[in-house]
Amino acid sequence: MNRALPAVVLRVPTHEDAFAWHAAFAHPDVMEFHGGASAELSVYEELTARQRRHDAEHGFCLWTVLDGEGRVLGFTGAQPWAKPWGPSGEIEIGWRLARESWGRGYVTAAAGQTLERLRKAGVPGVVAMVDARNERSIAVTRRLGMRLAQTFTTPPPERQGHCYRLDL
Repeated sequence: MNRALPAVVLRVPTHEDAFAWHAAFAHPDVMEFHGGASAELSVYEELTARQRRHDAEHGFCLWTVLDGEGRVLGFTGAQPWAKPWGPSGEIEIGWRLARESWGRGYVTAAAGQTLERLRKAGVPGVVAMVDARNERSIAVTRRLGMRLAQTFTTPPPERQGHCYRLDL
């Protein structure tokens, strides 16, 4: 039985969202597959500024996810895969939420809105690069209708990963 997804709002990140993201991602569980520890505040300040530019230039970015009451939960959105390995230049969808927001359907709701926005922006397809141990994110890719397209080994620290694809 499918439960109704919660209401979420996506917005272009503000400067203040850097502080919210920094706090939301401070939990070690959130960062388990992203280096293990939250980045310094300055990293999130630069990231939110880069997202504002990316949205203005391309019509999409990593948007801030708000719940129905306007609380910042984290982000979801898309960007070109910038690493020299993997699906270079393809558009990657991604998400990261505060630990206390997990398991409530927020990521699926927000990622669904992201896919709709990407379709409207003319993006032909997306990839999701997921650590093979990240069962929660793998479950989200399935709920979005993505298919496993490739397995790979990352550069050091050499972990197994999955590349999921979805044509839009």
